[in-house]
Amino acid sequence: MKADTHPDYHIIDVKMTDGTMLKMKSTWGAEGDQLSLDIDPSVHPAWNGGSTRLMDQGGRVSKFKNKYSGLGF
Repeated sequence: MKADTHPDYHIIDVKMTDGTMLKMKSTWGAEGDQLSLDIDPSVHPAWNGGSTRLMDQGGRVSKFKNKYSGLGF
């Protein structure tokens, strides 16, 4: 194996949307840096059953729905 081909893997603090702090290993930032999330599993519709609606005012989601409306989406 080549030496020095892998990025530095260290522990960072991850701040969830509800304020909870977690320690995780990552290649992001430097040792001890804090990453604040805008979306995490507690608020993302893919993990919580889709209870939150995607707010889109004539953007990409609306264009997709209009384009494929005849297919039953």
